[in-house]
Amino acid sequence: MLDALGAASIKRAESAGNGPLYNGAASMGVPRHAGSINDIAKLFAGMDSSHSQTAAVIAHKQRMDTLWATHVNAYRNPLQSWASEEISDFKNANAMFYPFSGPDFLFASALFPGAETYVLAGLEPAEPLPRLTDLSQSEIDSGLTGLHNACSSIMHSGYFITTEMRSNLQATRFRGVLPLLMAFMARTGHTVESVDTVRLDGAGNVTLSGSSGNTGLMIRCRSGFGASKRVFYFRQDLSNAGVSAGGPFLTFVSRLGRIPAFLKSASYLMQEGSFSNIRDYLLRHSRAIVQDPSGVPYRDFARYGWNLWLYGNYRGTLGIFGGGQPAAGLGGGLFFRALPCQAAELRHWLSDQPSIDLPHGGASNPLKPERQTFG
Repeated sequence: MLDALGAASIKRAESAGNGPLYNGAASMGVPRHAGSINDIAKLFAGMDSSHSQTAAVIAHKQRMDTLWATHVNAYRNPLQSWASEEISDFKNANAMFYPFSGPDFLFASALFPGAETYVLAGLEPAEPLPRLTDLSQSEIDSGLTGLHNACSSIMHSGYFITTEMRSNLQATRFRGVLPLLMAFMARTGHTVESVDTVRLDGAGNVTLSGSSGNTGLMIRCRSGFGASKRVFYFRQDLSNAGVSAGGPFLTFVSRLGRIPAFLKSASYLMQEGSFSNIRDYLLRHSRAIVQDPSGVPYRDFARYGWNLWLYGNYRGTLGIFGGGQPAAGLGGGLFFRALPCQAAELRHWLSDQPSIDLPHGGASNPLKPERQTFG
């Protein structure tokens, strides 16, 4: 069992002998050797690896190179420039919390590159990988095609289309969030070192588990600068039926300290009373919140005395989400960032789809924010 996680450091226990300490890697079907794990991540990402360079593998690399170039120019470079200017005081926080994320390590790492610990949560499963040596070449090839298709929407549009992602992944042997997380880590310059299966006990402690008791993943990696990082992904129901302020999941998050949160493509769920627990937790405990309009309702920031800065041109809500955030409640469509009272902070970033005109080509945001203060 791992003890309560320290807010400022990354710790890993070592075995007394030369054998593996945990069987998490075996239960997930990934090799224990760090170089082999990272090689698989590169294969998934469409990067140079030791795996056979079949026509399908080469085609996957070409497709992923194109996707990555599009994503970097349209999203990653502009976001990193924006973060450096507008959230420089907490973009290097030691940890960050990203509920409703799915396997989106791309945006988490772009906005919070200095974090040592990332906590992601969604409903998508964390399934074991098949051993590549047990697969036929056609199964590997179709898996890579499904992986590309699952990556396509977030790299092109900035968000996952959940039903399409699930369909693309479940139709192949590369299922669940692990292949996507590994691919995104490799593409963002991280070296994947280990994968463990985890679950939370009743007190919110992380325990290592076999695949049968698995509700999440703990992936250890290093940035391009050599900084050690942990990325937690939990398959977690974030409705009131699944989380409460004193429950295991939010207790685990709280042990990381007062950390920034990020919300994007959250389907406006926190406008519903059935998601009030996670919404109120974020407003009470976050050091900062960076979000698009689908996150915490604008009206609720007033209840907790947050100061807000708007960014972007609000163009309304996609029809599939009904009313969403009313335009009048977002200050007439202005750019927006925010700080709550008593040093708790909010930065409110409105995403490119459907609600922001992001600067493309890596330019910093030239528009001036308008501040709104509550309390």
